[in-house]
Amino acid sequence: MFATTNQDTAVQLLEAVGLGSEQLSGKLQSLVAVDARYLKDLKINVSNSLSAATLSKKEAYLIGLAVAVNEKHAALQAAFEKLALQEGVTDKEIAEVISCTSLMNANNVYYRFRHFVNKEFYTSTPAGIRMSIMANPVLGKEFFELLSLVVSALNGCEMCVTSHEEALLKHGTDQQRVLDGVRLGAVLRSLIVLI
Repeated sequence: MFATTNQDTAVQLLEAVGLGSEQLSGKLQSLVAVDARYLKDLKINVSNSLSAATLSKKEAYLIGLAVAVNEKHAALQAAFEKLALQEGVTDKEIAEVISCTSLMNANNVYYRFRHFVNKEFYTSTPAGIRMSIMANPVLGKEFFELLSLVVSALNGCEMCVTSHEEALLKHGTDQQRVLDGVRLGAVLRSLIVLI
C-alpha cells in the first residue's frame, strides 16, 4: 500500500466537491508544501459532512450549491450543480437554491439591522420584502427552511438563524439534521477560504 502524499490529499479534497486538480490554489499548494496536518483534517471534515446520515446526497449537494452561491465561488457553484444534477436534481430546484440564497442575503442584512439597532419603529414596521417563494417551495418547506438556516448562519444573522431553526423543529426536523446542515455549510466555507 502506498502512502498518500499531501498532493494526493489536496486533489482528493477537491474531487470530493467535484473540482479538478486545476483548482489547486496557491493557498492549498502552500499547505501541501509544508505537510500541513490541517489538509488531512479538512479532507476528512468535507467528506464526513457531505455524507452525513441525516442528509441525502442530493440535499448535501444542494446545500453545497447554496454555500458556493453565497460565497460567490463560481467554480464550486458549477461543480455542485453538476453533482446535484447527477443525483436527479431539476433545473427548477437549482434555480430555487439560488433564489433562496439571494433572498436570505436580503433578509439577513435587513434583520441584522433590526436586531442591532433594536428600536421600536424598525422592529414594528413590516419588512416590505417579498418572500413568495417561501410559501410553496419546489424543494419542500422543510428543506427550504434548512437551506435558509445554513445561509443565515453563514451570514451571521441571529434573528434569521433562530427563526429558521424554530421553523425546522416545528416541521419535525431532528436536531442532528439541523446540526449536520450547518456543519456542512461551515466546513464548505472553510474550504472556500483555501480555493
